[in-house]
Amino acid sequence: MSAKLVLGTEIREQILEEITKEVAEIKEKHGVVPGLVTILVGENPASISYVTLKIQTAHRVGFKEVQDSQSVDISEKDLLALIDKYNNDDSINGILVQLPLPKHINEKKVLNAIDPDKDVDGFHPVNVGRLMIGGSEVKFPPCTPAGIQELIVRSGVETKGAEVVVVGRSNIVGKPIANMMLQKGPGANSTVTIVHTGTKDMASHCKRADILIVAAGVPDLVKPEWIKPGACVIDVGVNRVGEKVSEKTGKKIAILKGDVNFDAAKEIAGYITPVPGGVGPMTITMLMKNTLKSLKYKLGII
Repeated sequence: MSAKLVLGTEIREQILEEITKEVAEIKEKHGVVPGLVTILVGENPASISYVTLKIQTAHRVGFKEVQDSQSVDISEKDLLALIDKYNNDDSINGILVQLPLPKHINEKKVLNAIDPDKDVDGFHPVNVGRLMIGGSEVKFPPCTPAGIQELIVRSGVETKGAEVVVVGRSNIVGKPIANMMLQKGPGANSTVTIVHTGTKDMASHCKRADILIVAAGVPDLVKPEWIKPGACVIDVGVNRVGEKVSEKTGKKIAILKGDVNFDAAKEIAGYITPVPGGVGPMTITMLMKNTLKSLKYKLGII
């Protein structure tokens, strides 16, 4: 029997509908809506495409959205001053600086300049610390890990006491999702193992997993024989392995593969995310959820 597909495209729609409804209720009761500013430096095509999608999603759910595009030669000093301006703007609840930045700008310094209470990406050291402490201290979990957790929970997968194996130890996905899954509370309470390039026998760890989260950036890294029958497999990898011509547009498009051999794995797993259409759609969705949370913290309603 094939695994149940965990579709981020469908779960995204559920969450965006919930956000839209809540934004309308807050606007009616308090007369405000969440404000999100996206700062884009330069004209990187991939960044422009990603930012455009963020803007469209923010408008869809009823946010105030500010797109602040800056020249590629903006100085670090001026960029920091711009961030400070939005830190002090009461109408802005979330600040997003699109990466990568030009080489003359220190990304770490820029990200650390964002007010932690407006850091809806969840990358500021203060928010990383809050995530580590867990519980009520957590304000803004990083968007991709938060999306992964939503996929697991909304698919009805039991996490309490589950063996979770995370493949990959990045600061963006691997470490934070491992931390989130071991916390006390709903959608977590799991026993977590992280494996990586230094792990001696990665396969043996993966075979134990009730929930296998793969974020290594290596196409088809996880073989079907590594998967426990009935396990929930969350494939975070998005690897470009070539090009093909779209039947709809006639244009060349990238061929994408995950970190898991999907065709074989779906015959063993109980739940599995496709690539694309699995984890990817959740990242911007959780950015919207964090921005709404920021306003709710300000209003004192959470």
